[in-house]
Amino acid sequence: MRVLSGIQPTRRFHWGNYFGAIRQYIELQDGSEDAFYFIANLHALTTVRDPAQLREWTLDAAIDLLALGLDPDRATLFLQSDVPEVSELCWILLSGTPMGLLERCCAYKDKKAKGITADAGLFTYPVLMAADILAYDSDTVPVGEDQVQHIEVCRDLAASFNHHFGEVFVLPKAKLLDTSAKVPGTDGEKMSKSYGNTLELFEEPGPLKKQIMRITTDSRPMEEPKDPDTDHLFQLYSLFASDADRESMAATYRRGGFGYGEVKKALAEAAVDYFAAARQRRTDLAAHPRRVCEILSAGAIKARKKAAEVLRRAQKACGVRL
Repeated sequence: MRVLSGIQPTRRFHWGNYFGAIRQYIELQDGSEDAFYFIANLHALTTVRDPAQLREWTLDAAIDLLALGLDPDRATLFLQSDVPEVSELCWILLSGTPMGLLERCCAYKDKKAKGITADAGLFTYPVLMAADILAYDSDTVPVGEDQVQHIEVCRDLAASFNHHFGEVFVLPKAKLLDTSAKVPGTDGEKMSKSYGNTLELFEEPGPLKKQIMRITTDSRPMEEPKDPDTDHLFQLYSLFASDADRESMAATYRRGGFGYGEVKKALAEAAVDYFAAARQRRTDLAAHPRRVCEILSAGAIKARKKAAEVLRRAQKACGVRL
């Protein structure tokens, strides 16, 4: 199994990024023959227009992933922009991509429906994503449900190319990420950067506690029993608590006679403890950015070697290489 996934460096990672995807990426590196993980800074250009900010968030993303357990000895970590072969492969795929296929893609349709200007980068985003996947002969792509359509587009483009020019590309399959761990934001809605309701992974304990204490809760009396299964504060606590602590807190909810401040305090303590080791690793990595850049450079060398092999196959098949 060869796993491939990318993550955009648009602001700092939050709890939703970790429990919804990053934690599972790290687990997959152990069960794969090969695992490629890239920081999608070319994709990020569709939303980030500040070059200094993009550079900062890109380095932060690399440091965060390494601190959280991505091991460069077991997985290849690199920057998307350090593999120019992918951009050339993207053009080859674009030359045979039907406009109608891209017009049906959800991200583009959603922006148009909201009256937001959609540029060519967003419109062709699925083709660059397809090139990212196909460039490494990836057969497994871990994604959330909202990205399954893009994997289908990738398969369509690869199958069409193979039909016209011979068996060049491996057809990948989507591996749905386990989203059973619900990660609500501070307002109870899905945690998302676009909603402004996130809790950052490596926020300092003091500011984090203040953010947690401001989490929206209902106004039911303290003595009233409450259903833990429908409470977003309990869902957040469940991400970090042991089974025993979770059951104890659930019993407290059902019994009543408590204030939400108690739960928020327990959540803050549990979250700080959960990421304590990773936070220390992050501090060490941030103090040596050159070492992080060396890891990314080494990853790019390995990624380029594989991408160049696939690109040559595609070039020869379609006739642009003599």
